[in-house]
Amino acid sequence: MVNVGILGATGMVGQRFIQLLEDHPKFEITALTASQRSAGKKYQDAVTWHMDTPIPESVQDMVVVDTDPSQVKDVEIVFSALPADNAAVVEPKFAAAGMKVASNASAMRMEPDVPLVIPEVNPEHLDLIETQQKNRGWDGFIVTNPNCSTIALVMTLKPLYDQYDINRVYVSTMQAVSGAGYNGVPSMAMIDNLVPFIGGEEEKMESETLHLLGDFDGETVEPATFGVSTSCHRVPVVDGHTEAVFMEMDEEFHLDDVKKSLQTFQALPQKLNLYSAPEHPVIVREEENRPQPRMDRMMGKGMAVTVGRLRQDPVFPRSLKYVLLGHNTVRGAAGASILNAELINEIM
Repeated sequence: MVNVGILGATGMVGQRFIQLLEDHPKFEITALTASQRSAGKKYQDAVTWHMDTPIPESVQDMVVVDTDPSQVKDVEIVFSALPADNAAVVEPKFAAAGMKVASNASAMRMEPDVPLVIPEVNPEHLDLIETQQKNRGWDGFIVTNPNCSTIALVMTLKPLYDQYDINRVYVSTMQAVSGAGYNGVPSMAMIDNLVPFIGGEEEKMESETLHLLGDFDGETVEPATFGVSTSCHRVPVVDGHTEAVFMEMDEEFHLDDVKKSLQTFQALPQKLNLYSAPEHPVIVREEENRPQPRMDRMMGKGMAVTVGRLRQDPVFPRSLKYVLLGHNTVRGAAGASILNAELINEIM
């Protein structure tokens, strides 16, 4: 078993890490960190638990420690659920102390020597780890996963990007409130309402998408060159980000070929049979009213992305339209970091 720790274990993403790691066949939680006000308490006394399953018995009485490398002993991998401003300071300290940091935070994602990875999309970018260690003099390293809305989008773009020349992608998101954290959006702002702005979200989606699909030459990543335009909205859904995608191709395509590309898409995590990898990363629904968050967010135990309403645009003949749904706190957050760590543990 590999000993792992969770940085920011009392927050919503930290709780999801704990939930997903319960009974993991290769990772065992041996350290939980939080702020100084929680340090020294048993986890069950330090946390306000928001998951839909009980706190695992294995961590209930574990004593929370301060988020400092000196307090985290005999741990090989740490999962970071820290806020971005805190992560920017803390994560490098853990990497410098020799630990592997699988981060869900946005702080280090676009650093030129830090891999931004979706295992089904760009596992070759993990080769940046060697460059990162040389550049920074670290024995450990940091690997990041993208923004929750970006992950769901790029999971569907990858099989199409490999087959077709994409000209432009337009995306309109309908994002769940859990993406902002438990206290992130006041209830009076969401009940009977929709908020047509999420700070920084559109910029993240546009830059991260092109980076993930970019070419890696062994030293740097050259971003993909098609256009990406996004509009992001918060909706009164608990979990599950829905996205309406409009894509312009450079060439004609057949809808059946597009469906087949999505349905048959598998990649390195599936070949390696990684524990958290869904058998089918993209699931295509034929019903005209799917996907829907309540019915489809847990497909593939929350690690698959569901696509529906695939259709060719009647006005723009080389354009494809579809709707996708991804679980934002499983595939889009904690589950993404765990799958990154599983791949690293398998191949490095």
